[in-house]
Amino acid sequence: MSKKLYVGNLGYAVTNSELSTMFEAHGTVESAQVIMDRDTGSSKGFGFVEMKSDPEAQAAIAALNGKDSGGRALTVNEARPKAEGGRGGRRD
Repeated sequence: MSKKLYVGNLGYAVTNSELSTMFEAHGTVESAQVIMDRDTGSSKGFGFVEMKSDPEAQAAIAALNGKDSGGRALTVNEARPKAEGGRGGRRD
């Protein structure tokens, strides 16, 4: 079963392909997506990677969490389920 990982503190120039390449050394990458700002089209500095299995995901976390990437320490952990109810924020 595949496992989705959150990848934070990415450099703003990192592409989906580069994100995928970072994780390929640790297992089969099923998808890699850098999250882009809807209005500006620029990176938000984080993304998600889906690894083929839990052991591969755990190996990637162990190897890449805290690793320097372009002068930034990556944050890699298991992705949490998306919160219910949309975008959040205040509704006065």
